[in-house]
Amino acid sequence: MTAARYDDGNVFAKILRGDLPAERVFEDDDTLVIMDIMPRGDGHCLVIPKAPARNILDVEPESLAAVAATTQRMAKAVIAAFGADGVTIQQFNEPAGGQVVFHLHVHVIPRFDGVALKPHTGEMEDSGVLKVNAQKIRNALG
Repeated sequence: MTAARYDDGNVFAKILRGDLPAERVFEDDDTLVIMDIMPRGDGHCLVIPKAPARNILDVEPESLAAVAATTQRMAKAVIAAFGADGVTIQQFNEPAGGQVVFHLHVHVIPRFDGVALKPHTGEMEDSGVLKVNAQKIRNALG
């Protein structure tokens, strides 16, 4: 496999630069957490590194470590915020692996016993719902 180059025109790069809006949940020096605009469940958020990385195959180890730490923090927060029974963590690499946006990102989705994930329909969630869910997560972060 030939390594593809990072494209700084991807949607997450644009969000990081402030060129596109996003419902921001949490931010530190190395990572940004935003609400997924097409959530597969209430509280579905995305952890992205601030450093450019196409995916797990080219991310710098320090950046990946920061993403992992933030992912763990968000997993605990979404469980607390939504009273979830568990959490699904997903991360995809390259088209064959299901990756659609080519900036490393990790999905954090609260899960409930007996409730399936919503299908990925491509329909965007109401921004008001995203704002409320983001605030629940921020409140759980303390």
